[in-house]
Amino acid sequence: MEGVERLGGPLITSFQSFYKGKNVFITGHTGFKGSWLCLWLHMMGAKVTGYALSPPTNPSLFELCRLDELINSIIADVRDLDTLQKAIIKAEPEIVIHMAAQPIVKDSYNNPVETYTINVMGTVHLLEAVRQSNCVKTVINVTTDKCYENREWVWGYRENEPMGGYDPYSSSKACSELITAAYRNSFFNPSILLASARAGNVIGGGDWAADRLIPDCICALLKHKKILIRNPSAVRPWQYVLEPLSGYLVLAQKLYEEGINFAEAWNFGPNDTDVRSVEWIVKYFCNLWGDSADYEVDISLNPHEAKYLKLDCSKARLKLGWRSRYDLETVLKKIVSWTRDYLDGKDMRASCLRQINEYTCFD
Repeated sequence: MEGVERLGGPLITSFQSFYKGKNVFITGHTGFKGSWLCLWLHMMGAKVTGYALSPPTNPSLFELCRLDELINSIIADVRDLDTLQKAIIKAEPEIVIHMAAQPIVKDSYNNPVETYTINVMGTVHLLEAVRQSNCVKTVINVTTDKCYENREWVWGYRENEPMGGYDPYSSSKACSELITAAYRNSFFNPSILLASARAGNVIGGGDWAADRLIPDCICALLKHKKILIRNPSAVRPWQYVLEPLSGYLVLAQKLYEEGINFAEAWNFGPNDTDVRSVEWIVKYFCNLWGDSADYEVDISLNPHEAKYLKLDCSKARLKLGWRSRYDLETVLKKIVSWTRDYLDGKDMRASCLRQINEYTCFD
């Protein structure tokens, strides 16, 4: 598109230079996506402050990459408004990316109150803390593709589709979107520019969360067991972890430099050809892994999950110049490569940095 750089080459070079020296505040920095984002920002020369609970898994990507050596890491809870306000005031960030969440659908059935307090009131607290600061210019609230009212459509949801949610997790993220819109309209524009970002099913090396497909696959294979899958026919917008993170980085830069026209909701999902079923993912992963890897379908009763989910990312492609860069086969190969490095006892910070460099150089 004329006038818009494509991500890869000029656009990535642009935001790499943009983030050098910027003060960036990340909530949820000890999680899977947060750890990748902090490492990438540090690599670009940003001054990163992270605010989150202790790493949610053992092992954790945060600890393997020794991120506490690279950034200012604050272990605290987004439900603690006073501590969060003080942390933001002290850090003096220009850019805030809110990723702290209870992110698992199945856990939301088991702990609905915790899910709502973290995902709903955590968003309120973050935005209120930002409102009381005098340094923040740009905020991105990261939600999910599941924030849409799912009608099991075969076409992708656009940013102007209604919010909804069958389960507590999806509902809580829809609420987070509504809170974002309310704060933007009531308090922020134009002094603070606030956007939300909705990603697909994010996968990559270093994710050990329970009840996620790729971690479940790896856990079973390491124990030489069959992979147990719950919803083999469920279709999801699978994407490599660096894909949506690149979208957040591009969006934050656009907000910072070009202003209010970008202060709205954005989808960051894969290409249509990479919207695949759970069973397809598991079969391909088993073939890559080798060693007689296999799977079976879990026939026990499981909580409801959407059968079909897809994002329309036309807006991000046209207005941000963002695009999904890796096909799904490449993504799964990257995950297997990362996992082999981990099993071989390699320096996982170096492995992650190598994959970031490979991604930024790919076109």
